[in-house]
Amino acid sequence: MKAFVINAFGPADVFEKVEMPTPQAAAGQLLVQIAATAINPLDYKLRRGDIPAFTHDFPAILHGDFAGIVSAVGAGVQGFAVGDAVYGCAGGVRGRQGALADYMLADAALVAHKPQNLSMAEAAAMPLVLLTAWEGLIDTAAIKPGDRVLVHGGTGGVGHIAAQLAKWQGAKVYTTVGTAEKAELSREYGADQVINYREQDVASYVERYTDGVGFDVVVDTVGGETFEQSLLATRVGGRIITVLAMGKLDMTVAWARKQTVHCVNMTWPMATSVGMEHHGFILREGAKLAESGKLRPLLDSQRFSFSEVAAAHVYAESGQALGKVSLTRD
Repeated sequence: MKAFVINAFGPADVFEKVEMPTPQAAAGQLLVQIAATAINPLDYKLRRGDIPAFTHDFPAILHGDFAGIVSAVGAGVQGFAVGDAVYGCAGGVRGRQGALADYMLADAALVAHKPQNLSMAEAAAMPLVLLTAWEGLIDTAAIKPGDRVLVHGGTGGVGHIAAQLAKWQGAKVYTTVGTAEKAELSREYGADQVINYREQDVASYVERYTDGVGFDVVVDTVGGETFEQSLLATRVGGRIITVLAMGKLDMTVAWARKQTVHCVNMTWPMATSVGMEHHGFILREGAKLAESGKLRPLLDSQRFSFSEVAAAHVYAESGQALGKVSLTRD
């Protein structure tokens, strides 16, 4: 099979096109013929070597998100058959082959049937961000109807899915964005109120939208300074979800205001094989929401093929994309 691999950490042009043996499905596994994948920040961080402990051994096939057709079913697998259209996030990290290839081995527990109303490219854009947003808002923060939920980065990968999940749960949804174009998009993807962070500081929008009390739940999809701003935006006793709790973080405000900080790392089941079945459950629930019109992925208008993976990574890292950057197999 054809695959795009890295044999060392480096810039986007480190990818090499190679021929590799097609893997065989073992017990509990599916062999999926890949149709599409999508780029998450995790993918280019792994390529650069930012998180070496989580990287697949060289030659490494990156990318966890995929959509495709089941080509073979391993022993003991139930609920899937050859020819099924599926999606998931099942590789590209520590010992698991990724999706930048003709075929990918995936633990069946990490896979679900593709939403019928989504294209392969659309479905491939959903898994990682859906799993992250669900683990944060549904599993951990346990949001409920009437909660005021602030999502930073309303048109980002995790952000636009988090906003839609919060809306589905009956929350009042607020998002932050940096442009008028993104504000309009964010309203289309779940936001009740959109805040331009370039025009309003934290104190101003907390006063305007919560009478100075603060939001019940804040989702930090950016990290760094935004994490500290999230603490200031959250009410006393409120909850903060962060997907990028890296480096040194000042927790003084969280302590003083009795807040709870939840860290989400959806790669853990892939890296450890612990909790994989729950990921399959989330993907099945996400497919139902997509098919009922309550959840849809935001894809950037610029599309790429697998052979253009270097250009796709450059574009994704540039910060110019509106939504997810997708790639379809040549």
